[in-house]
Amino acid sequence: MDINAVALEASQPPKKAANGMAAPVAQKRPSKPKKTKKAVVFFEVEILDAKTKEKLCFLDKVEPTATVGEIKGMFHKSHAQWYPARQSIRLDPKGKSLKDEDILQNLPVGTTATLYFRDLGAQISWVTVFLTEYAGPLLIYLMFYFRVPFIYSPKYDFTTSKHWVVHLACMCHSFHYVKRLLETLFVHRFSHGTMPLRNIFKNCAYYWGFAAWMAYYINHPLYTPPAYGEEQIKVALVIFLFCQIGNFSIHIALRNLRPPGSKTRKIPYPTKNPFTWLFLLVSCPNYTYEVGSWVGFTVMTQCLPVAFFTLVGFIQMTIWAKGKHRSYLKEFRDYPPLRSPILPFML
Repeated sequence: MDINAVALEASQPPKKAANGMAAPVAQKRPSKPKKTKKAVVFFEVEILDAKTKEKLCFLDKVEPTATVGEIKGMFHKSHAQWYPARQSIRLDPKGKSLKDEDILQNLPVGTTATLYFRDLGAQISWVTVFLTEYAGPLLIYLMFYFRVPFIYSPKYDFTTSKHWVVHLACMCHSFHYVKRLLETLFVHRFSHGTMPLRNIFKNCAYYWGFAAWMAYYINHPLYTPPAYGEEQIKVALVIFLFCQIGNFSIHIALRNLRPPGSKTRKIPYPTKNPFTWLFLLVSCPNYTYEVGSWVGFTVMTQCLPVAFFTLVGFIQMTIWAKGKHRSYLKEFRDYPPLRSPILPFML
């Protein structure tokens, strides 16, 4: 190439287009750097029987963001008899069940994860259980109150008691269980959708059996009213109604803590409703008010079976309250230290 020719060409002015304007010089656009896709590391999940250690299922290429609930759905596809609500998935054969919202990559497992399955048995919804539990005592008590045949002597069939406290007791008992039924339908939000079917028989035996035992004696033709008369009945009625309103107030406060369709857990605090101020002293004031209601009913009727039902209920609710109190302390570091499980400063 002639160097002089190249220099001459460079010294000449740029060529003009037909319209007299200088022709544009084409410029190359800078190329964008190619984005490198991040490789996804899939998990392999092996599910063993918690009792026999037998291999039940192997899931390949499970996304690391998969939840335990999604893994249950995958397991259900290969074992149709074990629907997700019936499954308990654990990290250890004797460990606690994992929550459905737990994420696979956040669990203490490697990319080849071994999980253990346990059959929870046939399940039934909590709503169905509660409706069955509470409808039974309501109907059974009314059978004794109206003295249907085959309960007392034939001469008392479909007769009414001469004591007004018996009628008041029937109204209070019916009010309590109608309230529970309505709360089940319109107030309660359950963190778990189902419970083992076998529990309904145990729970119904408890509620229905005690309702029949109490109703038999309160509505008996030989029933005697409380020893201190109207004063005792009126004081007991005030206690009963006060605690019923308090129990309902707590249920509303707990409902408002959890948005619909959510399993969010928060520390319950008192609201503007004075009945919720008991949260300052106890973790489960709904149980406190529940026990108080039955104490009032016991004083009102002065009936030994009612007192025994109140005692058994208090023991059971104390166990539940202690468990929930421990759960609060474990989950929330800033949980109020002044609170007791069910009775202020005592228990």
